[in-house]
This record gives sequence, C-alpha cells and structure tokens, in this order.
Amino acid sequence: MPPRTTRAIVQTGPRRLELRELPVPDIDDDSGLLRIEACGICGSDAEQYAGILPAQWPLIPGHEPLGVIERIGDRAAKLWGVDVGDRVAVEVLIPCGHCRACLAGHYQVCRGRGGMFGYSYVPLSRPPALWGAYADYMYLDPCSLVHRMRKDIPASLAVLFNPVGAGFRWAVELPHTGPGDTVLVLGPGQRGLASVVAARAAGADTIIVTGLTRDAQKLTLARELGADHVIDVEAEDARRRVKELTAGRGADVVVEVTANSPVPVAEALHYVAIGGRIVLAGVKGFKPVPDFVSDLVVVKEVHIIGAFGVTARAYEAAIRLIESGRVPLAKMHTHDFALEDAERAIQMLAGEIPGEQSIHSCLVPDRTRS
Repeated sequence: MPPRTTRAIVQTGPRRLELRELPVPDIDDDSGLLRIEACGICGSDAEQYAGILPAQWPLIPGHEPLGVIERIGDRAAKLWGVDVGDRVAVEVLIPCGHCRACLAGHYQVCRGRGGMFGYSYVPLSRPPALWGAYADYMYLDPCSLVHRMRKDIPASLAVLFNPVGAGFRWAVELPHTGPGDTVLVLGPGQRGLASVVAARAAGADTIIVTGLTRDAQKLTLARELGADHVIDVEAEDARRRVKELTAGRGADVVVEVTANSPVPVAEALHYVAIGGRIVLAGVKGFKPVPDFVSDLVVVKEVHIIGAFGVTARAYEAAIRLIESGRVPLAKMHTHDFALEDAERAIQMLAGEIPGEQSIHSCLVPDRTRS
C-alpha cells in the first residue's frame, strides 16, 4: 500500500525547523511521487535557513532531490520517460514552459509561475504541500524536469549531480571554457570544487583555486580533483601570484563562487585577462560590491556573466561524469545526516559548529519506517 503520511522538515521562519508528519497526496495522470533516497545540502540551504534568501514560510526545504519513483501518472511517465521504480535526479526549477524566458531557452530563470518556482521555495500553503526534499516523500509537479540515474551508484555519490551540474554550467557552459584556457576559481566550496572538475573535463590547460587559511583541507582536495595551483589569499598576495602563474596575462575565465562576501567580485577584475570572462555565481545577500573599478571592465573588454541555476545539458554532463567513475568525486562527500538532524547538517556546512566542517553532505531519510 502507498504511504498515507510522510515525515518532513518544515521551516517556519529564520533558523526555525520542525519535524512534522504530513499527508501524502493523491497523484493524477500528470504528476508523480518521489521516495527520497538522499537530498544534497548546499550553501543556499544555509542562506534559506538563516533568512537571507526571501521565502514564504512555512515551507519544506531541500532542492537537490535524488530518489525513486514511487507513483506516477500515465501521461507523466510517458512525458518524462520514466516509470515506477526508476531512480531519478530532479532539477530545482519547475518552469512554466510558456513565459518569455522559457521560450527563449532560459527556463532556469523562469518567473512565469509567480516568482522563482522550484523545489524548496514553494510554501506549504500551496497544495499539495510536499514541495521540498527534506522529507521521506516529495510531490513531483507536472512540469518537473527529471533525469534517470543508475541505481548502482551510492546515493551519497549520485546526489552530487547538482553541485557537479553547477560546475559544468558555471565553469564551462557559460564562459565557453575549452582547451588552452586558464581557469581561476574563487572559493573552494562544493561548487568551487565542482568547477575544478568540470573545467578539467572540458580540457582547461591550467586551473587555479583560491581560498582562505581555514580552507586548507578544501584546497588540498582541489588539487586532488584537478587543480594545478592553489592560493591562500590570507597568506599570499593573490594578485601577484595569479600574475606569476599566468605569465602576466591573467586568467581567461574567473569563476566567482564565494559565499556572502562581495570583496572577491571586485578582485576578479584584477585577476582576469584582457578579453576574459568572469562568471558571478556566489550570492552575497544583496550587498553592494566595494572598490569595484568599472574602468577595468572597459579597458580589458571583460565579459561579466551572471549565473543562476543549472541547465539540463549541465545536469546530464554531471550525471555522465558521476556514472563514469573517472573522477574521485566521492572525496567531496564528507557527511550523511538523518532527516531529523537537518539543522545540524546546515549549521555544519555554514561553519557554525566549532571544530567541525563539511564539504558536501546530504540528508538520508530513515528507510526503516517505510
């Protein structure tokens, strides 16, 4: 018999999470129900938890769902190319398919359903409520975008599809990275490390990663995943070091994925080569950028590209790479957490627990109650 209820973590306000039991909805011909195997946790989860990201509470967080199709309508099965029992990775955004952005091929910035509409960002008040993956089960909207994934990949590795997909979009797809390029990644978090992996897969010639002194473990991992050089910006003159490593040219591509601090955005202008590309993907809580010298954009003819979300093409590239086993991506994953430990998982990723740090982690619901 299908489940009647599901456990779910509900956020009721900034830094307020509750474990609740919610009803599982009926599924029509166009929708589905996903049994969550794992849900990845990223920096935006911490920003949502802290109240930095605008939200309509209460809601169920969790926008990196990996799971198995529990139930599915006939039309949805035909449209998505999946059936009951298939494992799928689910995209964050749920596009309308009809707005100007969708029709122009930019569905990742669709606003046709009233603001940003996607898993983890839809309030509990909108039926059927199960719009997030911090739960045992999640509703699959008719406009969901899902990707099949092999079942033999461990869940904690398979769920890396989202950050690795971001790496392919931000470090490769948007800046058109290719053989011969020098890529500089600002920030060695999970998206920064994924950018290293993606840039290497795209044939970048040289990859450099910057971080802080406290990021020593992550910088070491960046080297293991393909970075040629790492820079501790608190111990070295980063501008001088980038110049040395690039023979004075600067980086062809700069990928800015640091969290909260706007300072690296201004610094990127000093690192980038003439005619180079800067991709801005790290959110800063809508803080202004100090010391941004716009003349450097002009005299260097720099292309500055904003990156929001991931595309299907990038997700597919990530899934293929994960399934290939060519890269030791499991080294990025440091922690599994039970559903009821969601708050601890978020706080650890945000560096709020003294002496403990995670790089990539996920929630793994307890199957013993299913």
